[in-house]
Amino acid sequence: MSRQKWYQTTWFLVLLCLVAPYIGIFFLMKRTKNKLILGGVAVWVVIILIGAFSDKKENKMLTATSTVQDSSDSKKKDELIAKQAAEIEELKKSKESPAAAQAITTTQPAAAPVAEASKYLMAKVTKVVDGDTVDVLIGDKKETVRFVLVDTPETKHPSRPVEPYGPEASKFTTDMLEGKEVKLEKDVSERDKYGRLLMYVWLDDKMVNELLLEKGLARVAIYQPDVKYVDKFREIQKKAQQAGTGIWSIENYAKDDGYHPEVMKKTEEPAKETQPSKAPASTSNSNVSYPNCTAVKAAGKAPLHRGDPGYSSKLDRDNDGVACE
Repeated sequence: MSRQKWYQTTWFLVLLCLVAPYIGIFFLMKRTKNKLILGGVAVWVVIILIGAFSDKKENKMLTATSTVQDSSDSKKKDELIAKQAAEIEELKKSKESPAAAQAITTTQPAAAPVAEASKYLMAKVTKVVDGDTVDVLIGDKKETVRFVLVDTPETKHPSRPVEPYGPEASKFTTDMLEGKEVKLEKDVSERDKYGRLLMYVWLDDKMVNELLLEKGLARVAIYQPDVKYVDKFREIQKKAQQAGTGIWSIENYAKDDGYHPEVMKKTEEPAKETQPSKAPASTSNSNVSYPNCTAVKAAGKAPLHRGDPGYSSKLDRDNDGVACE
């Protein structure tokens, strides 16, 4: 609302009404010949009165208009507050319903999901190289991913033979990941010395690094500073060790410094079997012969019984089974 001017105030108008007549009377008593002065004063008074009442009327109209507008704005504001209060009350009443949850979701900014999604890199597995290494496509770019914080036995090392449980680890990773869409989670380092991406690999809500440890197909391999899940991984490995699963079924095979397939040679060496000595073959009768009983007696073999070496019917004249008696 605009402020009144000084000549619009009530006290000024009252004073003007009181003073103006006296001024006119003063000029009449002086019998001034200059009637313009008196006329000018009168005109001046009339103009001021008209202007004052006109401005006052306009101010009243403006005041009324402003009051109506303020009242309208206040009413709209009250209606808006009441509407918001009703919506909040309705959401509270239907808090457990899916519709309410959806309504809340649509009215709230999706800051948390965006932050959660930003830590993953989407990729497609094109080939499984080894139990802990895969080839992927990230967009149109080909990359090799090495599973961070785990190590599986070798199957394709250029200078080492295939290690026990290496083929089983490769098969497990192939069955799980080949041709699948995965999420890649980075720790601290981005690549190893061979240029491979160092990642935790997720298939849906399962981390493949963890599953390899759980199945006894990998050991925890710590390379600083990538130790985000090391405590959790050690707990999983401990359970596999206690159960004697996979690589832990072979004593001293998997250690902190890697795998030791040489322990397998010691356990696989067969014990030498002792072969029983063969009894000397009995000399057949055809190999020993005596021309006569004199020779038999000279050899100290008389008498000869049927079946003895050197026995023959010609020496047994009475054919009683005993020769040279």
